[in-house]
Amino acid sequence: MSAEPIPTSPGPWCPDPMRQQRADYTLEDLLALPDDAPRVELVDGVIQVTPSPTLGHQDICSLLWLWLRSHAPANLRAAQAVGVALSRNTSRQPDVLLCRAEVPSNRSTLRPADVALAVEIVSPGTRRIDRFAKPGEYAAAGIPFYWRIEQDPLHVYAYRIGDHVGPGGERQYELVADGADVIELTEPFDIKLPIAEITP
Repeated sequence: MSAEPIPTSPGPWCPDPMRQQRADYTLEDLLALPDDAPRVELVDGVIQVTPSPTLGHQDICSLLWLWLRSHAPANLRAAQAVGVALSRNTSRQPDVLLCRAEVPSNRSTLRPADVALAVEIVSPGTRRIDRFAKPGEYAAAGIPFYWRIEQDPLHVYAYRIGDHVGPGGERQYELVADGADVIELTEPFDIKLPIAEITP
């Protein structure tokens, strides 16, 4: 099925209410969004406009991206807010991620197999999604590592895919480390991250 052109209206872009109700948007539709569309994610065929992040949220994103860029091995590349196609009708945009370095620079959507680590920074408007929905989706898609960063005070929770299987047969993350001072990990590479270095 080819993507239908998304109609434009005289005002700011918004999803078609009928298609939202049918939940039939696909990844192809995301590529056809007009230039004035807000930042969105696709969840089970429904387009969700993501809330604007705060300055503090963006500062943490930038500092973590810089730290990962400086410390990750040559086979991994740090990126921000790049879409990850979790299925034909679901795409999420982690705040920060590590992907395989050989992924071409012109890609705007990654496959789960391209991603080693997905990171979400929790904001008041995204608590339930970042704590429950996204880690479940990332684990089910096979992304091996997930970090959740809580603000006020800054605290990092690091997870990896474990052997535990959820009620629907999907794999789940297990907590491997957390800290407000330093995070030390051996995967996806040897990491000793002082939390002060990503604190605005």
